[in-house]
Amino acid sequence: MITILGPTASGKTDLAAHLAYDIDAEIISADSRQVYRGMDIGTGKDLEDYVINGRQIPYYLIDICEPGTKYNLFQYQEDFLKAYEDITSRNVKPILCGGTGLYIESVLKGYHLSPVPQNPELRQQLEGKNLEELTEMLRELKQKTGSTMHNKTDVDSCQRAIRAIEIESYNLEHPTPEREFPAINSIIIGVNIDRDARREKITDRLKKRLDNGMVDEIKGLLDRGIPAENLIYYGLEYKYVTEYLIGKTNYQQMFKGLEIAIHQFAKRQMTWFRGMERRGFTINWIDAALPMEEKVARVREIVNI
Repeated sequence: MITILGPTASGKTDLAAHLAYDIDAEIISADSRQVYRGMDIGTGKDLEDYVINGRQIPYYLIDICEPGTKYNLFQYQEDFLKAYEDITSRNVKPILCGGTGLYIESVLKGYHLSPVPQNPELRQQLEGKNLEELTEMLRELKQKTGSTMHNKTDVDSCQRAIRAIEIESYNLEHPTPEREFPAINSIIIGVNIDRDARREKITDRLKKRLDNGMVDEIKGLLDRGIPAENLIYYGLEYKYVTEYLIGKTNYQQMFKGLEIAIHQFAKRQMTWFRGMERRGFTINWIDAALPMEEKVARVREIVNI
């Protein structure tokens, strides 16, 4: 397998699609929010990226569940395996592509997970605590369990932090049974984008998404009866635009707050990827600024195909 990772706005999906076109591969998404149907502009699905020279590149794990539900890492591993086995059974090469470091690492490292039920009593105890307090509780729990899950990249709201505490508490009391997960060999390609270029692209892309109807998309989800707190749970675009739509902020506050949050998110993504390197993964970094033909050629050289 080939894995292509990088921070938001680095052009990793475009590269994965061009590479897939070149080598007849298929793409498995590693994005924790693109799994939801109807959440298109806000999650940056950019499905047109999967069409190269008029040919549709097959992709998996996008638009697989309903908005308002809470997809989790355990489900991702199961869905990834189904897609991976389907692709490889046809002697086709899979490309894992995305920016959710936890999802990528969970399949490359083969995390042994089990479904964790909700704990209403624990949730009641945690109600009213702020994100800083919850983050500290989570840090202490992770020290006890030795867990590498739930990095700040994916725990950016109180709801997510409470769920992470719930999972770590459960795993402390119920050691996770060994679950079959195949060893997956993957060459990892990282798309490295200059910090200033990344910031410029993020701001430009945010303006385009707002111009192209992102607010209307999120209003439509609210109009369908999806509770505001469920959309806020998804973080970033869904958090800030929902707060604007329910009157908590004005448009300017929403834009500035969201712009800063996306910049911070991209920085945390890079922190996770650097952490992967410290945890023993080899990431072959290539420059996002190179022309597409050169990037594809460079990947082919690294992968030796």
